[in-house]
Amino acid sequence: MPEKLRLVVLISGAGTLLQGLLDAISGGNLDGEVVGVGSDRQAEGLMRATVSGIPTFVVPLNKGDDRARWDEHLKDAVAEFKPDLVISAGFMKLVGQAFLAEFGGRFINTHPALLPSFPGAHAVRDALAAGVKVTGCTVFAVDEGIDTGPIIAQEAVAVLPGDDEETLHERIKTVERRLLVDVVKNWRKND
Repeated sequence: MPEKLRLVVLISGAGTLLQGLLDAISGGNLDGEVVGVGSDRQAEGLMRATVSGIPTFVVPLNKGDDRARWDEHLKDAVAEFKPDLVISAGFMKLVGQAFLAEFGGRFINTHPALLPSFPGAHAVRDALAAGVKVTGCTVFAVDEGIDTGPIIAQEAVAVLPGDDEETLHERIKTVERRLLVDVVKNWRKND
């Protein structure tokens, strides 16, 4: 029987994507193990990991800090867990060259839009402002750009009459959690 996929999840907020992974693992729907959860701040989602007995770490990036040094520290913190796959699950920081050199090809991210449309931090708001009738979510391999990496999976979500940013984002997040679990479930270890 192959070993479980070792996952490190990076978060910056409430950790709802992390919870989706944890629920899939505990429900027997995902043969993986979250071995560490990291953040750039004391995020609410770290408590989800702590409650589940998962080690956490914080590598803060403050205004004026040396980004290259931060990137090295983040890479080292993640590397300690020997992950097969690193997942950016609402992690609101861009990694740099050192991190990508270590984890490129096995670092994935989710985005609440159908990339390449609406990259960046305000995808849901931007989709509503553009008046689109369909948006969605994307899981992609992280590269050095902003939401520019190779697309792994996407799923559409209809924009309903009366949607505001919050209602649309909640529906996207539901699909995003399922899509992320599906991608991780089908991930092959780099042996």
